[in-house]
Amino acid sequence: MKTAAVVASASGVSELGIAEYPGAIQLDSDARVRENLEKTVLDRIIAGLTGSAESPTATRAAGRTEEVVFEGDIDGVNAFFYKKGWTDGLGILPPTVERVEEFLEHAGRPPDEGIAVLPQANLIATPRNIAVNAIMAGCRPEFMPLLIFAVEAVGDPEFQLINLGSTGCKTPWLLVNGPIVKQLGIEYGVGLRSRGPNPVLGRALGLILNNIAGFRAGETWMGTWGYYLPFVLAEDEDACAEIGWKPYHVERGFDRGASTVTARSTVYWGGQGTPGGWAARSKAASPANLAPPPASAESILKVACKHVQRNTLTELSLLFGDRNMVAVLFTPPTAKVLASAGYSKRDVAEHIWKNARLTVAEENDVLQGYKGAGLTVHELVEKGTLPKSFDVGPEDTIPMFASADLIDVVVCGDAYRDKLMSLWCNYNRPVTREIRMPQRLADRRD
Repeated sequence: MKTAAVVASASGVSELGIAEYPGAIQLDSDARVRENLEKTVLDRIIAGLTGSAESPTATRAAGRTEEVVFEGDIDGVNAFFYKKGWTDGLGILPPTVERVEEFLEHAGRPPDEGIAVLPQANLIATPRNIAVNAIMAGCRPEFMPLLIFAVEAVGDPEFQLINLGSTGCKTPWLLVNGPIVKQLGIEYGVGLRSRGPNPVLGRALGLILNNIAGFRAGETWMGTWGYYLPFVLAEDEDACAEIGWKPYHVERGFDRGASTVTARSTVYWGGQGTPGGWAARSKAASPANLAPPPASAESILKVACKHVQRNTLTELSLLFGDRNMVAVLFTPPTAKVLASAGYSKRDVAEHIWKNARLTVAEENDVLQGYKGAGLTVHELVEKGTLPKSFDVGPEDTIPMFASADLIDVVVCGDAYRDKLMSLWCNYNRPVTREIRMPQRLADRRD
C-alpha cells in the first residue's frame, strides 16, 4: 500500500484511491480470489471511487539540498538521518556545507544542473544532491565525475530503473573501464568488490537510489528477502591486452583511451564455478591419481554453461526476451586458457548461447504456470519476443537467451585462481556512459 501511495504521488496523483486485496493473491485459489473480491475488494473500490475511503499518503518529500537540515555532533547527525530514512542503516559521514562545496569543485557542472530524473520518486538528480550522497557514503571528491555519469546511465529510460522495485531482489552494479580505473585506484583483481574505492562507490549509488530515486527496502524496494549493497567492479584491461581480448567498452565502440561506466543489475552474487583442477577430471580418471589435470577450454566452457543454466531462472529466461541478460566474469588465468585455444569474447558468448539450453516442453511447462502467463514458446515467437528459430518441437532444445548479444564476458578477479561467475538479470538493460572529466581537473592530473 505504501509503495502504491509513493508511486502515485510521484506520478502527480497524490490522492489516488487504492483498494487493497487481503493476503497473497498469487497463492489463493480461484474460489478464494472471487470471495475476496466480492466481499472485500469491491467495497473498497466503491469507497475509493465515491470518495468515502481514506487514501494512504506518501509522507516523503524532497527538501532543498543546499539547506542546513541539522546541527549537532556526528552521533546526532547519524540518529537524525537514520530517523528520516536517509541512510542504509550504516553510519554516515555528515554532508556538511564545506564538504559539499569541495565535492562540487570536482563535478565540473553547475550545482543544480539536472543530470537525470530518477523514477520511481521522479526527483531530479543534480551534482549537489549526488555530492551529498557521495559524502555520506565515504567517497572522495575526485569520484564525482564517475558518479555523475553513473547516475546518467541508471536514469536512461533504456535501463528501466523503475523496475528495480520488483520483488525479485534486483541489485544494481557498475562496471568501470578505461584509464579512470587506475587514476582512481578502482580494484579489478582479487577481492575487487570489497577493496579500494569499490565499496564506497557502490554504497554511494545505493544512497542515491534511496534518497533521489526513492527506492527504500520494504517500502518501495520490494525484494522478498532484501538486498546486498550495490557494488562496483572494474575490468582487468592489462589481462585483456595480454591475451588479445578487447575490454568491455572497446567492444561497445568506445575508444580504448576513453573511460566509461556501465550500469547493470543482477539477482545473484556468489556460487562461483571452478572449471580447473578437480572440476576438469573425467569420470574415468583413477582416484589414485591425486594430481588433477589442468583445465582445458572445453572444461571451462562446460562449467560456464552449467553455471549460467543454474543461475538463470527458467520461468523468466525467455519471457523477458531481449531484457533477459547475463554477464559472465572470468578470472584472468581462466580467460587466458580460452584465448590460448583461439576463443574471443564473442566466441565465448556464442558458445554459452548455443549450449546453455532447455527443452521447449520444459519452458512451456513453466510458462503455463508462471503467474497465469498462459504462454508458450510458439506464442512468444508469434509476439516477436523470441526469434523464429525457437519455434521447434516440444522435445527439441532451445537457448536460454534470445541471442548471444545478451551474454557479456568480463575479465576480472584473482589473477591466480580458476574461477568464473555469472550475474543474471532481467528488466534492466546495460547502459554505458563515457566519463568526461572537467577540463581543469584533466589539466591538473596531466
